[in-house]
Amino acid sequence: MSQTQKTNWGQFIPLVTVFFFWGFVASSNDILIPVFKKAFDLSQGESQFVSLAFYIAYTVGSIIYMIVSAIMGKDLINKIGYKNSLSLGLLISALGTLLFIPAANLESYPLMLAGLFTVALGFSLQQTVANPLAIALGNPSTGSQRLTLAGGINNLGTTIGPLIVAYAIFGSASNGDSNLSIEAVKTPYLCLGLAFLAVAIFLKFSSLPSHPEQEVEDSVDTVSHKDRSSALKYPQLILGMIAIFLYVGV
Repeated sequence: MSQTQKTNWGQFIPLVTVFFFWGFVASSNDILIPVFKKAFDLSQGESQFVSLAFYIAYTVGSIIYMIVSAIMGKDLINKIGYKNSLSLGLLISALGTLLFIPAANLESYPLMLAGLFTVALGFSLQQTVANPLAIALGNPSTGSQRLTLAGGINNLGTTIGPLIVAYAIFGSASNGDSNLSIEAVKTPYLCLGLAFLAVAIFLKFSSLPSHPEQEVEDSVDTVSHKDRSSALKYPQLILGMIAIFLYVGV
């Protein structure tokens, strides 16, 4: 990959839509906690399963990914392609939003949690694909700049997500209606599912690369890393994992 290669904005801009979704949904989940607590008569601890079901899916998704890759004998994303993996992740998330229909009809809290878990399961695959793909869509030396921009789009979703979801769920509350039905949760998440599906189809037929070129490290860097047979042997990865763990926890 040439060091003079410029960012492919035609491919990068569609890619950052998934970054927006991650922030939008993750921050909107906090709106569901008081709604579920009242609708299902939950304790404070029980209502926090909303966050647990969502974020534990990232760990479960990563484990599934590693197991499937080990069984295949090849990295899953490299096998089916980056673009297909991204679309698959969006379809999994869309499936999760569909669970909100029977969950609302049956007034089932476990089914609601299953829906959130499935949405986040799709996100775990999307994030595995989107972050390295954002770096690959241009000069690797400016990859951090693209990730920072994508992070800004993610923060935009984090900012407006709770506002939109809260208005969609509590819109009638302004009229003094204190008997909020769990049915109110269904509509915004079904709209979100349609958005997932639309973007999945769009990305499937977009110009995003299925197997982006891999940057070849210079000879000095290659020699210094020749004995590192596992990603976990890179200290910056371990430190990064700790930093992300603390960041999400906070």
